[in-house]
Amino acid sequence: MASIAAHKTAEAFLDAYLRELAAVANRSPLTIRNYRNDIGQFLAWCREGEREPLEMTRALFRTYLGELRERGIVAASVTRRTSTIHAFYRYLQQENATERDLLFGVALPKRPKRLPKVLDHGVIAALLAAPDRTTPQGLRDRAMFELLYGSGLRVSELVGLDVGSVDFDEAAAIVRGKGSKERLVLFGEPALAALEVYLREGRPFLAKGAEAALFLNRLGTRLTARSVQTAIRQHALAAGIAQDVHPHLLRHSFATHLLDGGAGLRTVQDLLGHSSPNTTQIYTHVSQARQAEVSEAAWTKIAEDALGGGRRRARRSDPRSA
Repeated sequence: MASIAAHKTAEAFLDAYLRELAAVANRSPLTIRNYRNDIGQFLAWCREGEREPLEMTRALFRTYLGELRERGIVAASVTRRTSTIHAFYRYLQQENATERDLLFGVALPKRPKRLPKVLDHGVIAALLAAPDRTTPQGLRDRAMFELLYGSGLRVSELVGLDVGSVDFDEAAAIVRGKGSKERLVLFGEPALAALEVYLREGRPFLAKGAEAALFLNRLGTRLTARSVQTAIRQHALAAGIAQDVHPHLLRHSFATHLLDGGAGLRTVQDLLGHSSPNTTQIYTHVSQARQAEVSEAAWTKIAEDALGGGRRRARRSDPRSA
């Protein structure tokens, strides 16, 4: 392999690999740039340590990954770099630069499971109360927030709703979710009441013509997902909420609060429109974590009360307290 390396360096193979990705695989300029950065940094590491990339070993590559972790590179980035560099080595084998895939058998670092963040009931209440219900936009925003939290809708599903999609008698709506799959969503009395007020007292002042969309902007056309995100952040700020609030956070909160209240996993899966229960399973971990926090706080308070009572009794029996 050393003779091959003398004729064509790993850097030259990288240039050819990136050109192929752009021309044949039609990868985006951003992807090409990320690949160049990840693989380029690895090749620079090889040069600094006088290591030959075309004679790489799995043990040496694991040393590189270990150094990344020591430098504080987050696990997700280490996983991405491992995958990117391994793809490059498969290309090297394909181009006969190596006799085999030198990194075959190197496992991807496990991504740590990140539990979705959830808003407490008090924060939810503050957000729902934030819109000014004396204006058409305020009535619209209140109805949107109630519906997002009361049904677990994705923001794309929310803005895709038409007036005719909502069944006010049944407090339900037909939405088009991921993969253009339609599903029935249910919502509670607060969302229903907010929607009825918006349709009666808010939407007529926003409508400029025969627009089917349920939620309208000031021009009378369908509201965009970005506009909903902006509205939530603005109202959260006005309500003094320190957390970064976004539409999907309301969906997370909807699912977790349902499980907290005793709803079954399959029920939540159907309401969220998840095709697999594995996707919904993450919310059970959030619910369990929240319950553990509540339990720990309760036991801490009991312990503090017990200790406080003991200290009070000790003070009463202490002669110095007389």
